[in-house]
Amino acid sequence: MKKYTLLFDLDGTLLDTAPDLAYALNSVLIAHQRAPLPLATIRPIASHGSKGLLKIGFNLDDQDPQFERLKQQLLAVYSDNIAKNTRLFIGITELITYLANNDIRWGIVTNKPGWLTEPLLEEVRFPHPPHCIVSGDTVARAKPYPDPLLHACRILGCPPTDCIYIGDAQRDIQAGKAAGMKTLIASYGYIAADDKPMEWLADGAVNSPLEIIDWLKRIA
Repeated sequence: MKKYTLLFDLDGTLLDTAPDLAYALNSVLIAHQRAPLPLATIRPIASHGSKGLLKIGFNLDDQDPQFERLKQQLLAVYSDNIAKNTRLFIGITELITYLANNDIRWGIVTNKPGWLTEPLLEEVRFPHPPHCIVSGDTVARAKPYPDPLLHACRILGCPPTDCIYIGDAQRDIQAGKAAGMKTLIASYGYIAADDKPMEWLADGAVNSPLEIIDWLKRIA
């Protein structure tokens, strides 16, 4: 029976970080005399980092002269409130316990920079620790490039063909496929109404973390 290593995106796949990201964006909007946005509006954009949040909040891109200043304000608020309302998605605790009980290694590969990833993971504990953590600035190029996933393989000493990458954004599937891994879409994550996940050509999709266990049993 083949035993795969599982690698996970962080925001929108392992952790529901949208409430704290929404708080940070709305704090900056209010500071600039703008109306706050409802969580339901912000939630589908939560995986897209400060660029996506500032786009939906201020309708500007990273070429705008105001972008960097607003980004720093947003990240400062987020850093100070990084795990106030962030939680593991329902089923993640049971999934990680299953992996540990079956000697299946797992890791985190996120585009979140290390200076945010590390304090967040100190606050939000998993039942068993990941075997590797690769942040968005660990290597020179982040997802959708395969570089961080390949770096995780080097840390774990396993070939990409023995890995499954699970994420909720198109860049996750692009990176996983480019690395030569199997890929799964976390359909329970932050997928916007105009996303077309079926066009991402992943190997599968799951509607809850517990479905990953069933998927592993089918491909073993």
